[in-house]
Amino acid sequence: MSRLQLALNVTDLDAAIEHYSTLFGTSPAKIKPGYANFAIAQPPLKLVLIQNDHAEHGSINHLGVEVESRDEVAAEHARVTGAGLAAMVEGETTCCYAVQDKFWVEGGPTQFEIYTVLAPAEVMHETESSCCASVDAAAAADAEPVAAGRCC
Repeated sequence: MSRLQLALNVTDLDAAIEHYSTLFGTSPAKIKPGYANFAIAQPPLKLVLIQNDHAEHGSINHLGVEVESRDEVAAEHARVTGAGLAAMVEGETTCCYAVQDKFWVEGGPTQFEIYTVLAPAEVMHETESSCCASVDAAAAADAEPVAAGRCC
């Protein structure tokens, strides 16, 4: 099953979890420090909440589509690039407390990823990445962001 992903920046993670739990009638599939996600069956949606205390970053962190397999990631990459869109392959990476295989569609008004989850992970991101971190947090850690807000 494929589903749309919506990753939101939130200033109060607990309040956002309560709100979206009520709205969609389900509890989060995963809660970690500064992060939560919902695997919503109806409508098919992966809702990701990312703690971000900087309102100037807006509420949408990024969009994406979660697919079931690496083969689907590869097929979507071939389709997207075959249609003339630029893509940045991130490949296998640890992000949002999961090992994922992914690529990013470049050039749109909102960052957009196509990915599959390979396994759970105990960390938000690899140490050399700034997955889902705010630009300010990445700068404070002397990390180069993959791109502002890229992740999940």
